[in-house]
Amino acid sequence: MTTQLDARIPSGPLADKWTKHRAESKLVNPNNKRKFDILVVGSGLAGASAAASLAELGYHVKCFCFQDSARRAHSIAAQGGINAAKNYQNDGDSVFRLFYDTIKGGDFRSREANVYRLAEVSANIIDQCVAQGVPFAREYGGLLANRSFGGAQVSRTFYARGQTGQQLLLGAYQALSDQINMGGVKMFPRSELLDLVIVDGHAKGIVVRDLKTGEISSFPGDAVVLATGGYGNVFYLSTNARGCNVSATYRAYKRGAFFANPCYTQIHPTCIPVGGPYQSKLTLMSESLRNDGRVWVPKNKGESRRPDQIPEAERDYYLERKYPSFGNLAPRDIASRSAKEVCDEGRGVGPGGLGVYLDFAESIRRLGEQTIRERYGNLFDIYHNITGENAYQVPMRIYPAVHYTMGGLWVDYNLMSNVPGLHVLGEANFSDHGANRLGASALMQGLADGYFVIPCTIANYLATQLGKKVSPDRPEFRAVEEEVRGRVKKLLSIKGKRSATSFHQELGLLVWEQCGMARSRDGLKDALQKIGPLREEFWENLNVLGGQQELNQSLEQAGRVADFLEFAELMCLDALEREESCGGHFRVEYQTEEGEAVRNDKDFCHVTAWQYTGPDSKPVANIEPLVFENVKLAQRSYK
Repeated sequence: MTTQLDARIPSGPLADKWTKHRAESKLVNPNNKRKFDILVVGSGLAGASAAASLAELGYHVKCFCFQDSARRAHSIAAQGGINAAKNYQNDGDSVFRLFYDTIKGGDFRSREANVYRLAEVSANIIDQCVAQGVPFAREYGGLLANRSFGGAQVSRTFYARGQTGQQLLLGAYQALSDQINMGGVKMFPRSELLDLVIVDGHAKGIVVRDLKTGEISSFPGDAVVLATGGYGNVFYLSTNARGCNVSATYRAYKRGAFFANPCYTQIHPTCIPVGGPYQSKLTLMSESLRNDGRVWVPKNKGESRRPDQIPEAERDYYLERKYPSFGNLAPRDIASRSAKEVCDEGRGVGPGGLGVYLDFAESIRRLGEQTIRERYGNLFDIYHNITGENAYQVPMRIYPAVHYTMGGLWVDYNLMSNVPGLHVLGEANFSDHGANRLGASALMQGLADGYFVIPCTIANYLATQLGKKVSPDRPEFRAVEEEVRGRVKKLLSIKGKRSATSFHQELGLLVWEQCGMARSRDGLKDALQKIGPLREEFWENLNVLGGQQELNQSLEQAGRVADFLEFAELMCLDALEREESCGGHFRVEYQTEEGEAVRNDKDFCHVTAWQYTGPDSKPVANIEPLVFENVKLAQRSYK
């Protein structure tokens, strides 16, 4: 039985919705704020900014992260920049243009109201971060510098060389640390959420495991905020940190939260190619490099000459050729598919022919090597440390890889899931990016959700919860704790012959091949047939070394892989039932003769929010229609 999804989008003109919603939202007075306990899970940009902002308002906040410090959240890895409609360059940018580029970049599979709000608050984010001391790059005259990213024809991306995520996270960490010092936030590092506690239909607590001691304990709260990132590591090899996982959101899904658009995965075109069979993760080279680097491959198949020996007439600058209006700054999904296409034709470079060149020779001649060093120096250093090649002298070799996930838990305009009290921020929710995220938008969404949206909207829920505190002694907490202990005990008791990592590698390769850059009906059906038996073998042949009451990273990994083995099935099911190509979701059956994606707006202009119905039954697909009143649905073109 499907559920009617109410996104609680305010009425009225698009540009007035957020202002109107704030004016009409419920309030909690300062004295009552001190009566509420909020549990924030995750301490990246979304989690740290939310925890700090909520504590500053007067709420009591407990913040949990599985790292030893909030500074080690994966947000630190974002390199290229953060978008904002400041129009410093006076090049025609505006809130509406940022909104439209984001809607179009997501292939018209996002909510208008959420995306417009994101564009609207983007300028405030920059002001907030500058006030915190984030060292954005500046022009000679002192104004903040901007550069371009894929899918835009204006310069709206603010940056701090190639370490923007690190600098923004340090700003949020500074705000979080201040609130920890003042007693507004209590921090729980090295604590991993293993389940969600539902009381009378509301999210009222969490169960966590102390990763140092193995202790399993419950924490009650008046609301739960998940800011736990995405699920890209289902593919095993991705640009994500090794610890990134789906467990928090998948646990919430099994407790009743709807999982929206799980098949939407972003493939980033600018990653260092795989170096060998035992590699554990991939390394991103920022999209910002495409401002000054030109992407090309040889025109001839099987070319064996060094790149400097291949004359210009024998080079194919295929993005400039195919998409002259955007060139090397075509959106990530399009640039990724184009790279795969030329490599599949046999024109790829490097080992196995799985690479294309990103060449800075022309920019170095035009601007000088020192300017390129100032803009991207640390990125070139990373590339040199990994490959041993000097990209100032020879082109980088890059290839697409899994980077970001646009699917996540379904949320309404208040960022609350269908489970009352459970709020979801940043990459963990589905709300803003549709079928493809434009570059420099992840940092924007994380900080918008944490600094500006949830501090306002969470009061709509909490105002209804005065006097409704729950005790951790309630049977619901004891029952979930026992389930968690039983799951941990089972993982340790199997004593088989395979490691969790070996299962993860096998699953990742299967999902990459059948639900990665290109998907087909037959391939997805094949994946669904193979995931089940692999999961059965996992529960029969897993070997986890060590015990429960200790630091045990094998046990941590096993729990996360167990969730990936279930989630991968949901992901492939969603991809199979979405019979269209849009954004990063490319079904080979739905393409033009030129290989461009063909959307099906008649049947699939909606969000698919999956509802868990038990281990042995198919999940239910709940539909939220997407209504476009301010933009015209059109086939994307970047030519």
